[in-house]
Amino acid sequence: MKIIIEDALEGAEDEIIIRCHELDEHLLELIYGMKTNKSKLCCSYNGAIYMVNPQDLYYFEAVDNKVFAYGEQMVYEVKYKLYELEELFGHTEFFRASKSSIVNLSKMVKVVPSFNGRFEALLSNGEKVIVSRQFVPELKKKLGI
Repeated sequence: MKIIIEDALEGAEDEIIIRCHELDEHLLELIYGMKTNKSKLCCSYNGAIYMVNPQDLYYFEAVDNKVFAYGEQMVYEVKYKLYELEELFGHTEFFRASKSSIVNLSKMVKVVPSFNGRFEALLSNGEKVIVSRQFVPELKKKLGI
């Protein structure tokens, strides 16, 4: 792969051009990673609105028809449904772990097999998240195991 970096003309917008024979999974992850890294997610906490970098979030969880985003020390409410977040972050480090949760793989420290074919993921903030058995094959694929 060849990478070329050029200085942009004065006043010109920054741009990235990708020329490839095939748009594979790795390129898609790179593209969506660049897109989502610049965008902030609008979250609420105690009536205040916060603009949160998605990469700072550990996981999303749906509870009682509400979706929450778990950060280092705060739990925000998000106006998106889980399936919308899954589409929004589908080609990033976020992974659908169960019907009610989406986990940030970059915050995962270890994964341990659990009972009934499920996995238990330990996150860097010390929290544990269950990966349902129907999502285990996709997790293995994303982790390359």
